Formats: sequence, C-alpha cells, structure tokens
Amino acid sequence: MAANSSNGTPTKRIAAIDLGTNSFHAVIVDIYPDGSFRTVDKLKEMVILAEKGMGDLLSGDAMERGLAALKKIKILCDNQGVEEILAYATSAIREARNGGEFIQRMIDQVQVKALAISGKMEAELIGHAVQHGISLDEKPVLMADVGGGSVEFIIANNKKFFYSSSKKLGVARMAAQFVSTDPISKKEKKKLRNHFKQQLQDLFEAAEKYEIDTIVGSSGTMENIGQMIANRNDISTKMTLNELQFSAKSYKKFYKDFIKRSHDERLGEKGLDDKRVDIIAPGLVLLKLLIKQLGIENVKISESALREGMILQYIKKEKENLNLDLLAARSVGRNPRRRSIFELLRKYKWHEDHSTHVTNMALQLFDELQLELELPDSDRELLEYAGYVHDIGYFISRRKHHKHTLYLIRHSDLRGFNNEEINIIANVARYHRRSTPASRHKYYDRQNKEVKRRIRMLAGLLRVADGLDRSHYQNVQNLEIEIVDGKTCFYITTESDPELEIWGAMRKRHLFEEITGRPLEIYPKEEGQVVEIKQPDPFPEYKA
Repeated sequence: MAANSSNGTPTKRIAAIDLGTNSFHAVIVDIYPDGSFRTVDKLKEMVILAEKGMGDLLSGDAMERGLAALKKIKILCDNQGVEEILAYATSAIREARNGGEFIQRMIDQVQVKALAISGKMEAELIGHAVQHGISLDEKPVLMADVGGGSVEFIIANNKKFFYSSSKKLGVARMAAQFVSTDPISKKEKKKLRNHFKQQLQDLFEAAEKYEIDTIVGSSGTMENIGQMIANRNDISTKMTLNELQFSAKSYKKFYKDFIKRSHDERLGEKGLDDKRVDIIAPGLVLLKLLIKQLGIENVKISESALREGMILQYIKKEKENLNLDLLAARSVGRNPRRRSIFELLRKYKWHEDHSTHVTNMALQLFDELQLELELPDSDRELLEYAGYVHDIGYFISRRKHHKHTLYLIRHSDLRGFNNEEINIIANVARYHRRSTPASRHKYYDRQNKEVKRRIRMLAGLLRVADGLDRSHYQNVQNLEIEIVDGKTCFYITTESDPELEIWGAMRKRHLFEEITGRPLEIYPKEEGQVVEIKQPDPFPEYKA
C-alpha cells in the first residue's frame, strides 16, 4: 500500500498480535498520514498455553495449539495485504524455559518473529492503549489488564501515569495454584484473597494516595465479565463493549450468583468464552477484592489493550518512515471521543465548511432551548458530533446519504463512546433530512423511551440548522433567536438573498415545532431592520 499525503488514504497496513497466555489476539489496522489508525479486521484464537498452570515448560500440545492459531492469523494477514506484522509474547512464553524454542518455531513454521517483552513494558503499552481508547479526564483511574499469566496495573489519568506494575496474578496461574473444587470453595476464595492482598500492598497504597474510585478493565477476562453483566441487564453491546460501565453494586450482585455456579452452569452463561469457564473464578475474586479494598464505585471496560499499545508505539517510532503529516498528527489530540470523530470525518472526506456551519447553528439552538427541552449538558457534545458527521454518507452515494451516514457511524468502531451515545449520534445525524423518527425505523425503535426523546429533540434542532445552510455556502452570517407571542422567531443576517435558506429551514420545521410546541417563523434582517417575507410551505413529504 503506497504512501499518500491525503488524509483520506492510509499510508500503511500492519498487524499487531498479542501472544497471551490464554489467547492469541490479532488486530489489522490501516495507519493514516495524521497518525491515526483504523481497524480493518480482528481475530482471536483461544490457545490456553498454561493448561496445567505456569510451569517451567510449555507442553508439546500447548505449542501445537499456539502454532495452529498463529497460522490462521498469518493467513488472514496475507489475505488482507498486511505489510508488517508485530508480535509480542507475554507471560507464559517469556517465563517458559522452552519459550525461545517456541519463538523459533514461529519463525521457521509461520514466518512470524515474536518479541518476548517484559512485564513493565507490557504495562506501559496497555496504559497508553487505554488512554487512547477510553474517555478519561484529570481524575486518575486504576487500569487492570487481567491476563492468564499476569495482571498489569496502571494508575493514570488522561495525560500521565502515576503507577504501573505487572504482577504474576493471572487467572490461569491462580486457577492452577489455588482452585481445585467446582465451584470454587469458600476456603479457596479466602486463600486467593489473602494471596492477592499480600501481593498488592503497594498498589493499595498508591490507589489510596490518588483516591481511586473507578477501575478500567481490559483484555479477555474483564471483557467476559463485562459482557456477562451486560447480558444479564439487557444492555446492548452490539456495536462496542468499549466504555461499558457498571456499578460496584451491580458487580457484587452478579458475583454473588455466578461464583456459586458449577462448570456446566457456567458453560450456559452468555458472554463467557468456553475456554475461560475453568479459569474465570480468580478474576472474579480479584475484581471483588479490588472493589471492596479500594472503595471502587464504577467499573469500565476498555477494548483497547496491548495490541493497540503496540500500534501506538510503532507509529511513534516510525513516524518519519510513515511519511506522517506531523501538523495533522498533532491536531488529532488526546480526547479519544473527539479524535475518533475527526478520524471518521477525514476518512470519509467530510464537507467541512457546511458541516461546521450547520453544527455551530445547531449548538446555538441547543444553548437557547436546553432548559426548555430538558436536555442534559452531555447532549450538547453528542449534537456537535452528529452535526459534523451528518453528511458523511455522501462518501457512499448522494441518494439516501442520510441512511448511509447512520450505517457508517454505527460500524466505525468509535472510541470513547458507549452504545447509547453512538446510537444517539447515528440517529440524530440520520434524521437531518427526509422523514422524522418513527417506529418503523428499527435503529430508532429499539432505543428506550428516554433515548428516543433525546434523539427527537436533537434531530429537531439539527434539521432546521441544516436547512439554514441549504445552499451549502454558509449564507447565514448571523442567527438571532427570540420567543415572541407564542412563536419561535429566527432573525437571520445573510450575505446574499435569504430565500433559499428560509425555504430550506421551513421545509424541515415540523419536528422543531413539535418539540418546542410553537410555530417557527424566520425573518431576514437588512441594515438593522427586520424584513417580513412570506414563509414558504414545506413539501408534503417532510410533514411526516
């Protein structure tokens, strides 16, 4: 894939493979000139290298499973045109006396060269990945990447690391060492807790110092826990598990029931990988202990982990060879939500001037009407992003571009947003034209009542704002809003004749009038005077 200076064309396609104790997990990404990357494909193969615990040697069967999994990943990489493969070996391989032999077999049999990285480096890469993929602020959180052989702990905020360590407390290791009954016995749980407490004293002290109240969990064990809780609480994770959040109370309720389950009962639990059925218990006990010991209030799930950290490290090291646009790279920023949206916009060659102008007017309407419409502050940000992306469907086709926009948003792996937020952005952007929200539209109808209300409110604002730039030439220079005699009045100052913008907004006014309960009237202003103009009737198809 040849390098290209256009922000819309990737400069290189690479793969990152995390050779973990429980699973080999690969992600294929395209790297763009602004330093961002987009996922092309993923593949996870369960291997369970430590089926009998973390011994001195990898068994012959374990190595064969690992090589078979790696061959599948290599075939996928070849078919996807991957130009470079990064492969990092973690706890099980780096600790085994025959780990070097296994790495050599990877080279000889699969033509993949793996590096065995230290626990310290693993923790740092995971920390950077979570910072990149989760919406964080200045308040520190505890990141916990629960693997099979080790657990990486990082205390960080959106900018800095305050603590990082790798502890040999992975679920496969702990299950082999402490769990022999099914389900796990009270005695074994107590032994596990005591062992964790002994090994985590420095973490507890650091967490207390930084007043940690949130855990961000990554990798398979934590993702499985999050998925099981989501399933039990009818929380959709169809678009992403990233940013899934649940309370400590919700986890304790889940734990109380699930920890008593036998092997066969655990097999029937939706969201739990079959090959984690016999090693999940130590992870559950660890999370419960952390919640209790640290006074944790909430747990979040990050889908970004070691693989994404590997990619970020690669981009940083290879920035000159990748011909990156360093000015554009700096503009990407730290906020994963905003960064993710702008990566999406660049990828689909957005109509920047029009979309920015429409967004600014929509936000002005939001600020004027927020209290009246009873919208939370957070919806302003979602409206902003919906405004920016509302026309990206043009990348596929002008015809039905609003529906293409919905599809692209829902399938673009946006980072920093949960499922509900992605659905709001996608639906609000979709309803900037044509019909208004209706029960026959499945992606709207499946939302809960309150989310539907918010979608209608925000779409009502975006529709008239989009109409006010019907020409796409930013003719409206200034917008003033007043509520007079039971009517919402817009006074617009334009650069040229205002008729097209008034016509565009009025044909989309019905949802706006419905949410405000008032008729809308629009008046042009000339040299400080309001000029009355006949309000055009909208086309019949927009009355829905």
